[in-house]
Parts: sequence; C-alpha cells; structure tokens
Amino acid sequence: MAKKSTKNISLDLSSDWDYAPAPESTGHINLKKKYDLFIGGKFVKPKSGKYFKTINPANEEVLAEVAEADEKDIDLAVKAARKAFNGEWSKISGKERGKYIYRIARLIQERAREFAVIEALDGGKPLREARDIDVPLAAAHFFYYAGWADKLDYAFPNRNPQALGVAGQITPWNFPMLMIAWKIAPALAAGNCVVLKPAETTPLTALKLAEVIKDAGLPAGVVNIVTGYGTTGSHIVNHPDVDKIAFTGSTGVGKIIMKAIAGTGKKSTMELGGKAANIIFEDAPLDQAIEGVVNGIFFNQGHVCCAGSRLFVQESVYDVVMRKLRDRIEALRLGDPLDKNTDVGAINSKKQLETIKKYIKIGIEEGADMYQPKCKVPKKGYWCPPTLFTNVAQSNIIAKEEIFGPVLAVQTFRTVDEVISKANNTPYGLSAGVWTDKGSKIFNMTSQMRAGVVWANTYNKFDPTSPFGGYKESGHGREGGLHGLEPYLKLS
Repeated sequence: MAKKSTKNISLDLSSDWDYAPAPESTGHINLKKKYDLFIGGKFVKPKSGKYFKTINPANEEVLAEVAEADEKDIDLAVKAARKAFNGEWSKISGKERGKYIYRIARLIQERAREFAVIEALDGGKPLREARDIDVPLAAAHFFYYAGWADKLDYAFPNRNPQALGVAGQITPWNFPMLMIAWKIAPALAAGNCVVLKPAETTPLTALKLAEVIKDAGLPAGVVNIVTGYGTTGSHIVNHPDVDKIAFTGSTGVGKIIMKAIAGTGKKSTMELGGKAANIIFEDAPLDQAIEGVVNGIFFNQGHVCCAGSRLFVQESVYDVVMRKLRDRIEALRLGDPLDKNTDVGAINSKKQLETIKKYIKIGIEEGADMYQPKCKVPKKGYWCPPTLFTNVAQSNIIAKEEIFGPVLAVQTFRTVDEVISKANNTPYGLSAGVWTDKGSKIFNMTSQMRAGVVWANTYNKFDPTSPFGGYKESGHGREGGLHGLEPYLKLS
C-alpha cells in the first residue's frame, strides 16, 4: 500500500493576474461621419445647418456629427407625423400595423450585434449589457406590441379605443435603445405617429433605428427622429399639434414639462428620478443578494433611475454582507466597454462625471466612510470606480439625492417597521428590492413600500409584458405591458 504524502503544496498567488483583452470588433458596424434628421421617411438637413459632436466617453474621441433641430425642423416633423396620421396610417388595419412593428423587431434582431456595439461606443456601457439586455429587450418590446396592434378592442372592452394622433417622445441617455422601444412600440400599436428626440449624448442608436424603420417600409412620417439639445425637446413639448408627451429623464425637467403642458389637453407619461432601496434581511440568500446589489448599481455604472443606490442591511448580518460585498466589488473589472470582460464601463459624459465626483466629495465631508476597489482607471475618458459609503445617516445628502452614478450608500436596520420607514423616507417612488426567504415578509413589505416596482430576490429584471413606472416625484403613468398602451389611446 502506497504511503500518503504529507508534503504541503503551496501556490504563489501574489502575481498580478489579469484577463487577456477580448475586445469586440467594430468592423461590422456602419457609422456615418454626419447624420441628418429623419423626417417624413427620409434624412433631411437641419434648417439652421448646425451639427453637434457625439463623443465616445471611453476615449473622448468624436464618433459622428449629428444634426441639431430647431423650431422649424420640429414643426416640419410634427406636420409629417400629422399628415401620416390623417393619411395612410389611420386607414390601415391593426393587423397591418402589427406587421410593420413585427418587421422592425426582426430587423433589430438581425442587426443586434451592430446595435450593441454602437450602444457601447456612444453610451459607455459594457458591451455585455448592451448585447445581452438592452438590444434583445428592445426587440422583445416591438414583438410584444406587434401582437397587441389588432387586439385593442379586446384589451379595452366596451371602451372604443382610438389613437391620440401625434406623440412627442423624449428619451434619456442611460438606456438609449430600450427607452426608444418602450415608447415607439406601444405608440405605433395604438395607431399613433411619433416625433422622437433621443438624448444628445447618445443619439446614434436612434439614428440607426431610423435606418431600420426606413428598411421596414413604414409609411413616411409615421416615425420621425430629431436630434438636438434641451431646446429641441422643448419645441416638441410646446408644439400645439402634439397630442401626447412621453418623457423619461430627471425630475427637474419633468416638472418643467408638466408646467408647460398644463391646461393644453395633452396627455402625458413621466418616468423620472429615483432613489431605490435594496433591503437585505438576515434570512436572505446572501450571495444571491450581493450579486443583485452589484447588478443594481455597479454593472450599469448607476446610470439607471431604478438603480438600487440605497442599501439597507439587517444588523445581524451586516458584517458578513459587507465583507462579501467588498470582495465582490474588488473582483469587478473597469475598462473598455467593448471588452467582453468589462463589468463597469465609462461614465456617459464629462458633465455627469463631475456631478458624481461632487456627490462623492459631499459624502466624505458628511463623515461617511468611503471604499473604492484598487483598480486601474484609464487616463483618457470619463471613469469612476465603484464607490461604497458606510456609516451613512438617513439625513446625509448621498442617502437622499439621486446621484446617477456607481455610488452606493449603506445603512443598517433592526426591524421591518424601521426599514419600511427609512425606505419610504424619500420624495421618489420608482423601485425597490427585497431579499428574504419568507414569502409572507415579501408580501408585507411590498404592500407597505411606496414604490411603483418592487423586486423580490432579484433586481433590475424587465419584461415587455410587465408595466414599469413610479409615483410621487418619480413620475406617473406606466410603460410596458398592457398598461403601456393606455396612455396612447382615447378611451370613451
């Protein structure tokens, strides 16, 4: 019988191990050097002749020049939409509308790789997020609403659903492709025509979608895509021939829009800011919860209004949760958004990075303890490492105001009543997360938490069939699901 060896075997793990770069190719994408406005089914030059540059936030290089629409351009787009609505689009059946929407969904699927790369280049988000979440979900929303186009009478029985007319839509930079799908797909399914303005820092996937819409054969003027800054959006909001405004963005801008359309009869949906609470109880599946926390705030650079930027941990598991959380953050890879290994991409713009840095400075000055992982930050581009604040008081600014960056404020709690009180102590009411193995506790929490969406033992999960939206200063109305159709219809 062989004698067992008692020799100790040790490995030297002190070396600086790293993944080999795995960048996605850009050879398959087709980006023009200059983009015009998409109005009336074709690309047209802006009346003013003005263009602005859209920047790759990872290296500060110019990706393209994009047309800046003024009041005359918006008037032209709204007239094109009204002409299409009064003409061919209102005369075709719901079944035919569904075919167009379905065709757009299929073309998005066929060009998914190109959309994902452009999304990562223009927005700074990791390719994995754009490839695996944003683009597939955008296509899924078009597929879903294609199915509703000929079923409006079944969706709203005995209410005679009719299209509103022209919908003005304004989308943000955090989910450029997905937010466009959330807005255009239900509007078309309900029989409306659209004038859409994407964010000025992420206009390229919207303009690429305009090419898809053209290739899908959608009648001219049904969808018009205009680019520009805030003034461009205000021209859409204030145009007298726009019947409905759909806006996703900051609470401050949302309030301005609501004041502008007050008394005009325009319908509206507003998906605004948030300061979501992620709550971990002592009986939660902790490893799963840690992954959910990281997914909710760091994988997307905190660039989501529903980001779980406030973490509440029950005192009895606080130490182990923080140890696991720090270990997980240390393993995150910050870098080139096109690298398939990257977990944390670039901040969308220089302006947003300055805002995030301002809040980090405030958090330190308020006495909270800051933790950032030891990671290499590229010299060019806009970058912020995942940032964790502990010893945070309920009154701290970083626990109250929306930062829109990879900054997590951690607090503790002892009882259910205490954490509900803390979680609801915010002017926002968009989303929240609860982590526990008790179904009764989940139902108790969700019934008392003032948030439009509450995830249980998961976070940031979206589905075309499920409505999303908030209340209080997080807005009103819903996008997604059957609820997302109603704001685009007149129901008698």
